[in-house]
Amino acid sequence: MFDLKGNKIILASKSPRRHELLKGLGFDFEVRTKDVDESFSDSLKGADIPLYLSKKKADAFVDELKPNEILITSDTVVWLGNKVFNKPESAEEAVEMIATLSGRMHEVITAVCLTSLNTEKDGTSKQVVFHDLTSVHFAKIERADIEWYVNKYKPFDKAGAYGIQEWIGYAGIDKIEGSFYNVMGLPTQKLYVELKKFLNV
Repeated sequence: MFDLKGNKIILASKSPRRHELLKGLGFDFEVRTKDVDESFSDSLKGADIPLYLSKKKADAFVDELKPNEILITSDTVVWLGNKVFNKPESAEEAVEMIATLSGRMHEVITAVCLTSLNTEKDGTSKQVVFHDLTSVHFAKIERADIEWYVNKYKPFDKAGAYGIQEWIGYAGIDKIEGSFYNVMGLPTQKLYVELKKFLNV
């Protein structure tokens, strides 16, 4: 575990999964949240979407950052067939999303933005944005099972309408290629490496 050099980590996320994952890395941190418009241009594709949104979330906090604070913002999307699958707005939409993913491989892309005040240039910020990609292979899932999952777990706060750490990950996912934790919402290994580089340790 490396030394944060007196810096304090601020996690700007309401996601309990991200809280759990950052805690699992061994860091103490403070949670700060605010509602940020998560709209984006239709011209953005694949990884460009979460990269843009993670930076957009960070920019909402820049004026509030204090010296020796490192802000972590993140965004996760599900990408299949040149289409982004966001958080479902209803049970019906959630069922249809999972039915579309069923029996196919899709990509889960999580982007992370690290931001701090740049003490060498007053009034500016230091910022690094990176992403990770995991390929997720869904087995064919019967519609009755999809409806049961949605009714029981209510995955309305999750991109693609599912949580890999829930029942569907145990019973419906055949294999993954890449980071499991990236699918949960934070590419933990890559985040650890990038934080070290960010702090020059």
